[in-house]
Amino acid sequence: MRTTIRGALAALALLPALALGAPAASAAPSPSASASGTPAPATKAGTSFLTAVNLSPGQDANVAVSTGDYLYWAFGASEGQTPTVRLTVNLAPSTDRHGPQTWSVEVFDGLRRRQACTAGTQNATADQGTATLALDCTLREVRTWAEPWSGDPLPGTYYVRLSVTDVPQPDLGLASAVQLHVAAKGGSDNAQPEGGELKAPLVPPAGGGASTAKAAAPVAEEEHWYTGWFSGWNSRWYWTIGGGFLAALAGVLGYNLTRHPHGRRPGHHGSVPPQGSHQSGSYADRP
Repeated sequence: MRTTIRGALAALALLPALALGAPAASAAPSPSASASGTPAPATKAGTSFLTAVNLSPGQDANVAVSTGDYLYWAFGASEGQTPTVRLTVNLAPSTDRHGPQTWSVEVFDGLRRRQACTAGTQNATADQGTATLALDCTLREVRTWAEPWSGDPLPGTYYVRLSVTDVPQPDLGLASAVQLHVAAKGGSDNAQPEGGELKAPLVPPAGGGASTAKAAAPVAEEEHWYTGWFSGWNSRWYWTIGGGFLAALAGVLGYNLTRHPHGRRPGHHGSVPPQGSHQSGSYADRP
């Protein structure tokens, strides 16, 4: 009996310790987040510009994909930076493939203009026995301002598109894996003065998110004294009836101006005069 009472008292004494230890266990860091604060790699990819997956600064992507799909990611770049995109493609087992595969990486700016790569392997072909494929693209330095026709890289959003340009038909749909890493060299201190200033970064909505650039306020339409004449659901009937009346009036006036006068029509050149009047006159003049 005494042993049972002592065990119950010991259990009651441990309850406060267990209650204090529970919050500490729940506050443990998630295994997906690193101790240095680097965001966990993205596990998805978009299939178009509108569904591109946004990558935070320093965030990578590790995605399981299907061979033949178009893959899109989006990242930000500021003036003075020189972005570099590196991709590693883990191909399907060689026993499942039927020939070589050619993969390509392209980079577009916020206006969806294709940016040229100054360095790197933009297109690569893997033989049937090759297990991995490496692609990379280094852009030009992002400028602070540029003419619209120049196509130079400007601050804002950039899109990465990975695609398969040549693959045997039976290999479409095979499982593959892609690792993406975006690095940026330089910063605003390296930006060269361009003699101008960009009004707003080229940051269109990407991945379903809202744009960071402020939208312009709607401009009210200028009204005139005749503005109401061309608006309204029944304005076309008014104009149709008015146009028909004006057309009928113009027809009547035109007929009155072009018709012959009432009475005898004027004689035409070469017509024969009435015989009675000429013959009587000629016989009456004879002696």
